[in-house]
Amino acid sequence: MNSEKLQQLKTLQAIYEQVIDHIDVGIQVIDSDGKTIIYNKKKMDLESMDLEDVLNKSIHDVFRFEQEQDSRLLQALESGKEIKNAKQTYYNKDGKKITTINHTFPIVSNGERIGAVELANDISKYERLKENVLKNDHTRYTFENIVGNSASLSEVINNAKRASRTSSSILIIGETGTGKEIFAQSIHNASERAQGPFISQNCAAIPDSLIESLLFGTKKGAFTGAIEKPGLFEQAEGGTLLLDEINSLNPALQAKLLRALQERTIRRVGDTRDKKINVRIIATINEDPIEAIAANSLRKDLYYRLSVVALFIPPLRERTEDIPLLTNFFINKYNRMFQMNIKAVDLGVEEAFKQYQWPGNVRELEHIIEGSMNLVNDDMTMIRYTDLPFHFLNKQDHQSVSTQLNMQTLSNNSVFTNTDKSLKHWLHEVEIAYIENMLIQYNYNISKTAEKLGISRQSLQYRLRKNKRKSH
Repeated sequence: MNSEKLQQLKTLQAIYEQVIDHIDVGIQVIDSDGKTIIYNKKKMDLESMDLEDVLNKSIHDVFRFEQEQDSRLLQALESGKEIKNAKQTYYNKDGKKITTINHTFPIVSNGERIGAVELANDISKYERLKENVLKNDHTRYTFENIVGNSASLSEVINNAKRASRTSSSILIIGETGTGKEIFAQSIHNASERAQGPFISQNCAAIPDSLIESLLFGTKKGAFTGAIEKPGLFEQAEGGTLLLDEINSLNPALQAKLLRALQERTIRRVGDTRDKKINVRIIATINEDPIEAIAANSLRKDLYYRLSVVALFIPPLRERTEDIPLLTNFFINKYNRMFQMNIKAVDLGVEEAFKQYQWPGNVRELEHIIEGSMNLVNDDMTMIRYTDLPFHFLNKQDHQSVSTQLNMQTLSNNSVFTNTDKSLKHWLHEVEIAYIENMLIQYNYNISKTAEKLGISRQSLQYRLRKNKRKSH
C-alpha cells in the first residue's frame, strides 16, 4: 500500500471517528466473538462507561442483564434477526440501572454473520420520571399561597374556587412563569378529590414515542420488552391529572385524549379492553388557544372539551400593583432561607420593577430577588438598584422611569448614616450612590448616563461590575 492510499485511509478513519462520536444515538458494534469493536461517545455517556471499560471485551464481562433477558446484540448475532424498537433494562459494571430502546441488527458478509450493531436511545430518565411523578403528598399549594390582590388576579382566584366544587375539565391559560401549576394544585386541594392523587405531567418533556404508554399504560407483550404497567390516568384514579403544555401533544394523541375525556375510559397500549376512569383533567397552555388552533398545534374539539372552565392568568406586566407585594413575599422567603435581614428595595428598584415588562413573569421576579440577595453587603438591609443582577441591569427594554431621586434623598440613605466607615469605603459608597442617581435621571439608559458622567459606555459597565465585586 503506497503512502497516498495510507494517508487517505487515515483521513477516512479520522472522519469516521468524529462522525460517530457526534451522532446523538448510542452506537455499539460487536464482532463474531461477541466482543465490542466500536463504542461511540453517546453510548459511553448513556452507560456511564469509558472506552477502555468496554472495547475488546465480551458483553457479559461488562454488563449484567435482568432475569430472563439477554443482550440484544448477542441475540441479533446468534439469531441473525433484526430487532426493532425493543426496550431493554440492564446494569453497567458499577450496578447503575440503564433502560434503552434499541434497534439491533446482524452484520452479514458473504452469507456469514460477522458481527452485530446496536443503535440505542436512552429512556432511563423517562423511566425515573414515571416513578417520581408528582403525587398528593407534594401538592403543597392552596389558594392562600397565591400572592396578589389586583382585581384581575382576584377574579381568576374566585373563578378557580368556584370551579373546585365540580369535576369538570379545566384549561388554564397563561404565559410561562405566571403560576399555572399553583392554580391547578389549589383547585385540587379545595375539591372533593383532595384526598386522592394529584399527578402532574409536562407533555413537552416526553418524546412522542413514549408519551402514549406513559399516559395510558401498557399491556404485557404489546411490544418487545413491554410489561403490565398502569399509565398516569390509572395512577390518578379518584384524583386529578394535570397535563402541562397540552398543545405539545401530537394530533393523534390529542384525539385519544379527547376520546378518554368523552367516554371516561382508557385503553392501555396493546390491549383490546377499555378501563373506566374517574379522573379530573386540568390542562395548561402557555399561548393563546385560538392561535394554537390556527397553527394546528391544538385540536379545536379538544379545546372545547377541555375548556368547560377556562382560567386566564394575567401576566405580571398587566398587574403591576401586585409587584410590591410579591417583592416583599420573596424577600421574606429568602431572608428565612439565607438567614438575612433585608427589609425592602429602594425607590430606584421599585420604579425599575414597575416599568419592566417581565417576560418571565412572577418566576423571573423571584429569580431577580434571589440573585440580588446573593449580591448585597452583609450590613445592608435594603436592595439597591446596583445590587440587581447584571443581566437585568444590562437589559435595555425598560420604559422611562419617572421618579428621580435628588441628593437629599440619597443623603438620607442608610449608606451615609454609618460614621464608622473608612474614607476608602465612603468613596466607594458615594460612587455607587452617584451612579445610581444618574442612572435614574437618564431613565437607566447606559449610553446617556455614561456621556453625562464623562466616561465611555464600557467604562460605566465596568464600574457597575466592579462595584458589585467590591460589595462582597
